[in-house]
Amino acid sequence: MFLLVGSANAQIRFNKGADIQLDYANPKKYEIGGITVSGAKFLDPNALLSITGLKIGDEITVPGDELSRAIQKLWEQGILGDIDVTITKIEGNYIFLDFYLQERPRLSKFAFNGIKKSQADDIREKIRLIRGKVVTDALLNNTKNTVRNYFLDKGFMNVKVNITQSPDSLLPNSVVLTIDVDKLNKVKIEEISFEGNDAFADNKLERKMKNSKEKKFYKIFTASKFLRTAYQEDKQSIIDFYNSEGYRDAQIVSDSVYNISDDRLGIHIKVDEGRKYYFRNITWSGNYIYDDKYLAGILGIKEGSEYSKEVLEKRLNYNPTGLDITSLYMDDGYLFFQIEPVEVLVEGDSIDIEMQITEGSQARIKNVTVSGNDKTSDHVVLRELRTVPGQKFSRADLIRSQREIATLGYFDPEKIGINPVPNPADGTVDINYSLVERSNDQITLSGSWGGSYGAIATVGLILNNFSLKGIGQRDKWKPIPVGDGQRLALNIQANGKRYQSYSFSFTEPWLGGRKPNSFTASVNSSISRDFSVRTAEGKPGSLKIAGGSLNLGRRLTWPDDYFIVNHSLSYYQYHTEAAFNIFPSFANGTSNNVTFSNIIARNSIDQPTYPRTGSEVSLTIIATNFGFYPMKKLQIK
Repeated sequence: MFLLVGSANAQIRFNKGADIQLDYANPKKYEIGGITVSGAKFLDPNALLSITGLKIGDEITVPGDELSRAIQKLWEQGILGDIDVTITKIEGNYIFLDFYLQERPRLSKFAFNGIKKSQADDIREKIRLIRGKVVTDALLNNTKNTVRNYFLDKGFMNVKVNITQSPDSLLPNSVVLTIDVDKLNKVKIEEISFEGNDAFADNKLERKMKNSKEKKFYKIFTASKFLRTAYQEDKQSIIDFYNSEGYRDAQIVSDSVYNISDDRLGIHIKVDEGRKYYFRNITWSGNYIYDDKYLAGILGIKEGSEYSKEVLEKRLNYNPTGLDITSLYMDDGYLFFQIEPVEVLVEGDSIDIEMQITEGSQARIKNVTVSGNDKTSDHVVLRELRTVPGQKFSRADLIRSQREIATLGYFDPEKIGINPVPNPADGTVDINYSLVERSNDQITLSGSWGGSYGAIATVGLILNNFSLKGIGQRDKWKPIPVGDGQRLALNIQANGKRYQSYSFSFTEPWLGGRKPNSFTASVNSSISRDFSVRTAEGKPGSLKIAGGSLNLGRRLTWPDDYFIVNHSLSYYQYHTEAAFNIFPSFANGTSNNVTFSNIIARNSIDQPTYPRTGSEVSLTIIATNFGFYPMKKLQIK
């Protein structure tokens, strides 16, 4: 005889040899005379009993809820696979209980079948199966779903995942999980259709779906795999497009993804376009610094224009092609400025909007700090910033400072964080720039065999964040002296005795440390030999070039501060000996060449790696050469 409670794997039983009578119509109260735990081999019995909430001396009702609650508490721990409560005996008003607990196995290790090692490594980070963790149904289901979703997001819509358990012979009460994955073929999009779209053709809406494309024979370079997450983004892109064209009430009523074949599917999207709206009256409130007419000119939205949330948002908060309302205020120090467009009237197809403005007070910069620059010194970053303590806050200066940090090349441009911390109490703001360093040094080691030319070897070293003064400071060696933004370059190239070249240069970007005047010094030396001709002394013909250059660069403030002018002075000496094939202009003698040049350039790109805005142009405006030609000639015998 037994009473089921709580779960299919949890029940109350009576000891077969006990003479126990139980009246379900008249539950009776008992005092617990003893509690034992059986079946558990690896878990602490006392800890398990404490979870039940029952102890000797407690009064319980049989049948009643106390035992059911005790079983439920044990079950909620997720560490037991079976729970039986046995009433071993009843003596008068005393009842004796035994909790038989069957433990779930623990994870020993797991492995994948059917997928690449790189895919398995990616999935390991997502499922986070930890050795020693109790293997529950929830753990197995979560693992299976995570693996399946991983491949669904990569276009394997028919992926099959199966997890099997096998006992680990080396560890007691432990299992090995084998995760079998059958990806099958990627599913391509055969067709995309729309319903309810009267204003725009199917192909125009489909073009707004950047990630979901039809598979066509002529679309050779177009990916057409179906990705669930990307598909959701594409649906939102369709709504955003409608909103930008004046259809502010547009919505996707329903959509369906249906199978056409094992590796092909179709998409059908039903839209409700709603009516097209237009801007009518735009009024302003709360503005004292600038009048309505001036703000309306900056906004640039005329009465009768198509209603577009996208255009309104750009003109109010961030306009990449011109001035916007927020920039107008924030570039003048109004950090606490806020603007809220409120639709005050919708009449027919016209919308009246009131621009509710809170100007606040001007804020000044108090503290400027940088973090994340473990190798680069603070002053290298701080000297590039346009946000200076004591100045008025300016959003334009923040954006320009971000650009200057990116162009340094020492930090990941995608991870430059700008964190203004306003202090409303004193009208100031603290600014922190969070950075993630990356290495941009270069080491070149190359070798090749050039047939008749023999072996060619090149060794090069470029250090873009060198520290000259750090040579004597142990903490600057990481593993070489770094952190002061100087550039050191060394290059050696050799082709046996036929050709050798050596070059060395050093750049200080802030000469003197106060102004952004760069200074570069470089020296070069090379020798080329022609073994097909000989001098009077029997030496092979040769051309020796040696010299160097000095370069001074200055940032200009006019026409704007993106301009740079460079003055360069170089001197090179050419010495030839019977070098008819190397230097045809003259075969024997020494020539000296001095060059002075001025180059003006403008560079406004936002970052060097993946520029999004800006341009780069340069112009050599003066270049003069003074040549001193051969002063002696060697005779060939």
